[in-house]
Amino acid sequence: MAEKDQFIAQISASYKPKGESIYLGAGILDGEVIAQAEVNLALKMMNRHGLIAGATGTGKTRTLQLIAEQLSDANVPVFMLDVKGDLSGLHEPGKPNAALEERGQALGRPFTPAGFPIALYSLSGQLGAPMRVKVSDFGPILLGRVLDLNETQTGVLSVLFKYAADQDLPIINLDDLKKVLSYLTTEEGAKEIKDSYGKISTATSTTILRKVVALEQQGIGPIFGEPALALDDLFERIDGKGVISLLNIADVQDQPMLFSTFLLSLLSQLFNNLPEVGDLDKPKLIFFFDEAHLLFNGASKPFLNKIEQIVRLIRSKGVGVFFCTQAATDVPDTVLGQLGNRIQHALRAFTPNDVEALRKTAKTYPHSDFYTIDQALTSLGTGQAMITVLNDKGIPTEVVATHLTPPRALMGPLDQTTYQTLVQQSEIYAKYKNPIDSRSANEVLEERIAQQQTIQQDQSFRKNARTSTRETPMEAMTKSATRTLGREGVKFLAKLGTAIIAALVSKKRKN
Repeated sequence: MAEKDQFIAQISASYKPKGESIYLGAGILDGEVIAQAEVNLALKMMNRHGLIAGATGTGKTRTLQLIAEQLSDANVPVFMLDVKGDLSGLHEPGKPNAALEERGQALGRPFTPAGFPIALYSLSGQLGAPMRVKVSDFGPILLGRVLDLNETQTGVLSVLFKYAADQDLPIINLDDLKKVLSYLTTEEGAKEIKDSYGKISTATSTTILRKVVALEQQGIGPIFGEPALALDDLFERIDGKGVISLLNIADVQDQPMLFSTFLLSLLSQLFNNLPEVGDLDKPKLIFFFDEAHLLFNGASKPFLNKIEQIVRLIRSKGVGVFFCTQAATDVPDTVLGQLGNRIQHALRAFTPNDVEALRKTAKTYPHSDFYTIDQALTSLGTGQAMITVLNDKGIPTEVVATHLTPPRALMGPLDQTTYQTLVQQSEIYAKYKNPIDSRSANEVLEERIAQQQTIQQDQSFRKNARTSTRETPMEAMTKSATRTLGREGVKFLAKLGTAIIAALVSKKRKN
């Protein structure tokens, strides 16, 4: 009994923030759920980022859902990647069942169904409002990753982007990118960039162009263009609740490099465009990065540096980022060290690699008076997790095995009719459904090339007019006619003079 009282006292002291908080669940001791040992996450600490990890089927997605619901209730907007398309159920209240009621009783909190405002987005535009981005906003490093370019080729992209920015050439879509690259490998373009930017080899240019075309053939081109997503749309609130924006990637799951890099580009734009706000009582936006391991697999050093920079500094913009993956080891140490809030679902140790991952994960947790961490991690059930977060003073809390509270919304996708109706009737869909063809680098360079050709033709004509001694047919005919008229004129005048003299002589004789 003394151990239980001590457990309640320590957990309550660690997980009872003074301000607003997210209720995650109750602590577990020796297999028993202790409702009095409430586990809360302070809202003011959520911009210190977090990790939600665990093996497949352990309840990670539902943990994302329950946190998103309570953030919405707290008037905090949320952005989430909907990998399988089953988070759309957030829009409808959940349906009570025996399991949910039993979990509610164990926690001392009856299950209360609720729905939440959502906005549905899609990269293809088929499953929601098209979420586009301008190529210039994507940037050379992220685009190089999507195109699978090496460092030299990515460096050429950087030169291209710098030239376009200096020359006021908007690179909005892939046609603009191809046009600028092609222009810089022409004789005229090569001369223009030689001194300030350096030459671009034909081999490198051809490789990049080939990879851009391959990307277009995969049907990915339409995500680059206008109207691009306005960041303000991610901060919507309705009736005192934060809107949960869902990016449904069910139709592009076979393009993991694309959607993971797209999410990072979105974070990069938030980082570059939001003002500094310091520490707030609650965040302006929480960004859930599901399938996070896809972001780091095979990443180059510049790419990893960019991720680290964004994660380290974006919290000062009032944005919190939660990575969701299978194991903490999926995240590089430089990024993992910045994730102060940790929710670790069960890990399995079926293979030597699993055992090694378990050992490394257990070492990232502080000592606990109540658990042997590696054993606890393998014995957790579905909907349970080992948790440590930052309290409202920024200090890591006591590690606690937690029986998580269930989501209150529908745990599954909306039916297709409701889903499509929600998409078609949304203001967001109406705003983004039709692409816009703005004046951009493609048109500007076409006009520039046409002007250069006109100038060259004019200069060539003038040069030929000055240096050519060969007569045109018209000139020859005119000269011949002039000579002929000259000769005939002289003959005529001679004959006329002779006739006049003869007439005068004849008149003199008659007199």
